[in-house]
Parts: sequence; C-alpha cells; structure tokens
Amino acid sequence: MSIDLSLDRLRRFVQYLPPYTRPTFHIAGTNGKGSVSAILTSILCSSTPSLSVGRYNSPHLVSIHDCISINDSTIDAATYSDARSRIEYLDQVHGTKLSKFELLTLTALSIFEKAKVDVVVLEVGMGGRLDATNIIPDESVIVSALTSVDLDHQSFLGTTVAEIAREKAGIARKGRVFVLGPQKHPEVLEAVQDVIRNIGGELVTSIAVARRDWDGDLDAPVQSSFSMTPTNFNEPPPTLVAAHMPCFPHDIRATLPLFGDHQLENLGVALTAISALLTHPSAHINIVKSISPKTISRGIQSVRWPGRLSFHLLPAKPKHGITRPLIVLADGAHNSASSATLGSYITHLLSLADVESPVNLTYILSLSHSPPKTPLQTLTPILPPTLPSQSSLKIHVRIACLRFTPPDEMPWVKSVAPEDLRDAVASLTPEAEIWVADGVVGNQLHHALEWAAKENGDGLVVVAGSLYLVADLYRFLQQEKIKVL
Repeated sequence: MSIDLSLDRLRRFVQYLPPYTRPTFHIAGTNGKGSVSAILTSILCSSTPSLSVGRYNSPHLVSIHDCISINDSTIDAATYSDARSRIEYLDQVHGTKLSKFELLTLTALSIFEKAKVDVVVLEVGMGGRLDATNIIPDESVIVSALTSVDLDHQSFLGTTVAEIAREKAGIARKGRVFVLGPQKHPEVLEAVQDVIRNIGGELVTSIAVARRDWDGDLDAPVQSSFSMTPTNFNEPPPTLVAAHMPCFPHDIRATLPLFGDHQLENLGVALTAISALLTHPSAHINIVKSISPKTISRGIQSVRWPGRLSFHLLPAKPKHGITRPLIVLADGAHNSASSATLGSYITHLLSLADVESPVNLTYILSLSHSPPKTPLQTLTPILPPTLPSQSSLKIHVRIACLRFTPPDEMPWVKSVAPEDLRDAVASLTPEAEIWVADGVVGNQLHHALEWAAKENGDGLVVVAGSLYLVADLYRFLQQEKIKVL
C-alpha cells in the first residue's frame, strides 16, 4: 500500500471543521522528536497555575487512541470514538477520501480544540512539509523544532540527509522561532538554514545541557548501583543535569529520568523551545506566567517516555512458560542512528555490571520491512555487542528473531520475515545462539520471552528493532497486570 504525501485533501477538508486555534509546539525529526514532545509536555503540565496540555504522538503504542493525551493522560476510548466518528462522517459526506493517518490527526486536533486546551505539543508523523500535522494554521504555531536528522523513509523523503532535512524543516513558519537540535551530519545545518531563510522564520540552535555533580541540598540520596540480577534489580540512577536558559538569570538544575546521553540533547531542544516561548514577542501571556525555573525542574524530573531505553522487571509467569524473572530493556530503535544509541547504552550498562560469572545478553528483535533500509544496516550498531574498554566480562549472546503484531490502521507496515532476520544476525554474530519464530502460531513475543527465560544466570533481555514489537511487550505487561517501572 502506497502513502500519498500531500496536504491537498486536508486543505479541502478543514473548511468543514471549526478553525484550529490552539497554541502549538510542532516537533519534527528522525530520532528524538517523541522524547522532546514528552519532555515539553511534562514541563508544561508541571506549570503553576496549571495549564491544560494536549499531546499527539506518532505512532501509537498499545492502542490507536493512546497517541492522543491531555495532561499526560491518554484520552478515553469514548472521547476518541466520538471525535473520530464525526471526522469520518464528514469525510464520507464530502468525498475527500482521507488517509488513516489524516483521519487520526484531524481527530486529535478536533479533540484538543473542543477541550480548549491551553497548549498542544504536536509530533510530526513522517517528514514535515507534507505531513498531515502541518495543516495547522501559521498563527497557531508557537515554536517549531527539529531534532536529529538521519537517513530513514528515503522512499518518501529523499535519498540524502540534506533532502530529508529540507522536508522536515518544512514545518517552519514565518516570523516564528525554529529550534534546531544537535546534528551528526553537517549538511543538515545548511539545508535547514536555506529553508528557514525562504520561509522567513527565525533559526535558533538548541542550548547545551551538561551533567552536574550531586547536590545534597537539591537531590535525593543516591540509590543502589545498577544490577543485572533480577532478585536484586535496580535501574541505573537518573542523570543530574544543568542548563542555562537565556530567559533566566540562573541555571536550571534538575534530575532527568530518561536514560542515554542523547536525552541531554533532546532536553536541550525542549528547553530552547520553552525559552523561545517565554521571550518571543508573540508569547502567549497566560502560558508564560505559569512557567518558572521551579516548574521547569519539576517537569524534567517527572517526565516518562515508555519504550525508549525503558527498564521492566518481568516476574516469572509459569502459565506462559516464563520460568524465572527477567530484566527487560525495551527500546524502539529502528534505524542505524537509533541503534547506535542503543548499542552505546548497552555498552555503558555492561560497564556497570558487577558480576564475575558470564552475563546472558538476550536480544528479542523484530524489524519493519522498509527498503532501502536493510536489516544489516539497522542491526550492525548493536551486533555484536561492544564490551567496555579493558573489560574481562564474559557475555553469552542469544538472539530471538520474530514478527511483531501488525499495528492498527497501518496496513502498509510489514515486519521482516524471521528467517531473513536470522540470516542478518547470523552474519553479524556467528557465535550467538539464535531462536527463530518461523511457523510459531500466536503472539510470537510470548514464545520469545519463554525461550529467553530458559537460560539461568544474571543478564539482560533487550526488546528492540521496532516500536511495534515494544508495543507487543506493553500489551503483555498490561494483560498480566505487571507494573511498569
């Protein structure tokens, strides 16, 4: 099934809807835009007096409507169904033939407008210039932002990083701030500068966020060290951060619970967007007066973003054949850049491991079929795992290859066949123990977890390769009423 990237249908259709007027942060990027959206939402929700905050993310995680939230809580199914039915009815009456994503996006925008939320954080689905979210009017945009740009979705966005950057920068608005996050590819800056110059926007690079030392007057006591033993499991400690925002005389000092060095860059993008909100001539006074250094720090400390370097302690579930507890690290890494981030973080975790016996490192993997991207390109940054320098740690690598459950309303999303995935991982890690779900009936993740539990000893189970596989994990956790850490 092809994807028709165009705003023509939406431009015809929105005339039948009440105007969208909500002040909006619009976020694009290859990697990190969801994290920036989560950080922004948490900061805005922590405001005093409180603000009502809508957020729209793509894709959804467990259910179709969980991509729409108000005040950091997923909207209820009835609210979603009512709004979606109205949009579908108008689409049928006027014969516009909107795509599934266009219907979903308009459903989110109509919910936010009806609720009269104070502010919206809107994540682009794919690209930017022709993405359905870009139908919002210029006057509603507070700040646009672009996180890290890399190769992905080349069939739709262009074959080079510069071409992709131009498409993503297409969300910029005349007279509005456009925040550019740190970039690995130097050509992104020139491409974005060209687009912003032609649109008439104001380009601002994101501020730097640094690690800081523990402060006994500010920070909670240091928790126990990270452990790969399920019976004595502790997450790694959160990151102590500091950043200077031009709108405040003193540094923002906070505790960031999102893991990975890349989250410091994402935090920098979010803080720059907040700073632009507070200082730009177009600032919305009712929003500005609710935000202070204290509320920003509180929002940073409260942020949660499931499925991105997220830890979960899975207890033994004998009825599913899971015979012992498992420590699971879930991450939606789905391209070479995000896989490199995951690989680096796994190496960091191995450096924290305080064990003398061999460690089991079990990967449960599923990938989307998305040419020209290949399984080898996606998996090379994580396989084989890189040991910390001068480490004598022994690792037993095990890899499960499977399919994810097809996501709702996304029939174009297909998973790589498990046997093709096996060929890729075998070429990268010939010594690994490999399990293939080919021919397995039912939820393949359940079977993979059962296989992972058969190996005794300390270790980590990494569920990665696709956010749709991570969604399967969260459905399992929900069904079994397992608390999400």
